[in-house]
Amino acid sequence: MSPRISHLLETSLYVDDLERSKAFYYRIFGLDVMLEDERMIGMELPGSSVLLLFARGGSARPSQVPGGMIPPHDASGTQHLCLAIPIASLQDWERHLMVNGVVIESRVTQSHGGMSLYFRDPDQHSLEIATPGLWPNY
Repeated sequence: MSPRISHLLETSLYVDDLERSKAFYYRIFGLDVMLEDERMIGMELPGSSVLLLFARGGSARPSQVPGGMIPPHDASGTQHLCLAIPIASLQDWERHLMVNGVVIESRVTQSHGGMSLYFRDPDQHSLEIATPGLWPNY
């Protein structure tokens, strides 16, 4: 049996324009920047998690930091990110997205009773906000 995992700490999206993406994630989700350099931006997510926005190709080589070396990584294509929301805020989210010019691509009633709204970020990544009932554990 493997040792226990506490929670997901970081997740990454690879973007073409860091400033554009930073502005989008701040405007739509209210995420604050915790770290920023020429290759990436770390934004604070609720629950002690972090969204890392990497400049596409900017981390394809190892990154030397004061404490060691971060191995290279990168991604291409359309990625996916889902954020949890309380069911009571679903209509508020629909209005917020509309007011901010974000088109809801799809609304899905999930098999466990949750509701999901799907939309795109400026890099066309598939974003989802979901109420409880998406998964058996949420």
